[in-house]
Amino acid sequence: MNEVIIMESKNISISWSEFSSLDELSENDQELIRAAREASKNAWAPYSGFRVGAAVRLENGMIIIGSNIENAAFPSGICAERNVLSTSAASFPDKKPIALAIAARNQEGLTDDPVPPCGNCRQVIVEEELRNSNDIKLLLSGKTKIIVVEKGSDLLPLQFSVNNMRINLP
Repeated sequence: MNEVIIMESKNISISWSEFSSLDELSENDQELIRAAREASKNAWAPYSGFRVGAAVRLENGMIIIGSNIENAAFPSGICAERNVLSTSAASFPDKKPIALAIAARNQEGLTDDPVPPCGNCRQVIVEEELRNSNDIKLLLSGKTKIIVVEKGSDLLPLQFSVNNMRINLP
């Protein structure tokens, strides 16, 4: 007897928008990107020289900034995205983050291309979206273009979540 195997093929795709100038974005998005670019100047990156700034807009319009902080005891540092999301959650737990801008600079200044969040940061962004039951728009800023992703979970398909753990959280 021949066994019949039924396989279902699936596909994952994401969409994003690209802009060549800040002027093409809304005033709110421009303001958030400027805040992330400024925050990158505050980074402590003596080992890599790669300075990242992040700015999150809360649902009440408030902007919180963060930057990466390196540590000689690698990997004890923290990325700008996790820094700012942790700060906003601890300081304003009742205000949902609705947008997150990221900008990076190296020894030559702002990076030409936008820098996406690392895998750890993508997981934290998704967790914030799940925890707050809302999407977080991502604004990835470089000198040559700006990428806008409408929700962080688009950058981490098949993400790990509390649902995988089969536990109930408050």
